[in-house]
Amino acid sequence: MDKFDKAIIAELRIDARQSVSHISEAVNLSRSAVSERIKKLEHTGIIRGYQVLLSESQKEGVSAYFEIQHRCPRCADVVHVFQAIPEVITCRGITGDMDLLVYVQASSMKRLHEIREHIDAQTDIIKLKTHVVMSEWIDNQG
Repeated sequence: MDKFDKAIIAELRIDARQSVSHISEAVNLSRSAVSERIKKLEHTGIIRGYQVLLSESQKEGVSAYFEIQHRCPRCADVVHVFQAIPEVITCRGITGDMDLLVYVQASSMKRLHEIREHIDAQTDIIKLKTHVVMSEWIDNQG
């Protein structure tokens, strides 16, 4: 990937639905060059697809982050708990007082509470903090 490919990707991240003409002006390449580069980026798997991302306020259900501290020697030893919960979107090891940051999207507050209770009941879990998502202003996930 050269600087033009990176610039095209940056433009697509801003708005994947913008015209090739607009992208070509922004990156200073011809429309045909931009089209060919986008096709190549898609074909090679660098661009894996396009999706619609709804803001948190438009989604059904509820999202939350769980900060988790456990007693296992390694985080990998407790990850099976989260793999068994279909609502878990991500589970990441973090630095600081807590060991893991788990992101969950549940269908309801009741279901979120059930998930939290299930995690809290695990013998290897020492501490669990819940942060419910109220609003979303920026999401640059791609």
